[in-house]
Amino acid sequence: MRVGILTSGGDCQALNATMRGLVKALYQQRKDIEIIGFLKGYQGLMYEKYKKMSLSDFEDILNVGGTILGSSRCPFKKMRVIEDGFDKVEAMKKTYKKLKLDCLVVLGGNGSHKTANLLSEKGLNIVTLPKTIDNDINGTDVTFGFQSAIDIATRTLDELHTTAKSHGRIMIAEIMGNKAGWLTLYSGIAGKADVILIPEIPYNIEKISQYIKDKLKNGRKHIILAVAEGIISQEETKLSKKELKQKRSKDGYISAGYRLEAELSEKIDGEVRVVVPGHIQRGGNPCAFDRVLTSRIGVKGAELI
Repeated sequence: MRVGILTSGGDCQALNATMRGLVKALYQQRKDIEIIGFLKGYQGLMYEKYKKMSLSDFEDILNVGGTILGSSRCPFKKMRVIEDGFDKVEAMKKTYKKLKLDCLVVLGGNGSHKTANLLSEKGLNIVTLPKTIDNDINGTDVTFGFQSAIDIATRTLDELHTTAKSHGRIMIAEIMGNKAGWLTLYSGIAGKADVILIPEIPYNIEKISQYIKDKLKNGRKHIILAVAEGIISQEETKLSKKELKQKRSKDGYISAGYRLEAELSEKIDGEVRVVVPGHIQRGGNPCAFDRVLTSRIGVKGAELI
């Protein structure tokens, strides 16, 4: 049995742990296993960049972050676009058949799953394993990488409390999550944020500023806001996508945290600072929860194969 594996899209902490669980379970089920690891996600499948792997390649990576196969972003909306005569979908099918794969395992998020589904519709045997720190893949209770990212974002908020209290500051922590607010919500609660803003609920800057004023008036020395990178104001919801893009471009703020900083600074008499932990939330080693979850997911993937 020949099984291909690739990791696609943004990385997260437990990709290696998932591959380990999958491969170990496959070898326990049968001995005639060949593993083909595609390098840098779908690019490896398109351009025949791969390596033959053995069980030993996966033995000691349970606690190692990142991905031993590498990853890349290949937007789904461009998958069907033929560029310079190169048909991406046909190229991936060709590689699959050339290597005589019995199955392709895709570890990825929303976009990666869309492409995996497209390949499945083209007749290839596909198994997908859901990863993303955003926890926003349909049909899942929880995605691997989510809990590890929560722990990192929560530690960031914990540390902001001490410095914010020392200086009496209003601190905005911009948490990852462009369309989904799960990570900001969970870490915001765990990290005792005073204000939590997520993409799913447009915010009212007047209500937020008044809330902060009231807390400061009642003796609060510092304020912590946990805000998702994809937040949108109630006023902005009235704009079309084109108008919103033009407005954001004209405003010129680097990101949501800095945009909110400017809005609050106009309404509150206090020092407002922004912290963007960024890719730190996707880095490092997986937490214990994700190591167990991905081991279980890997075993289930092997059963499906």
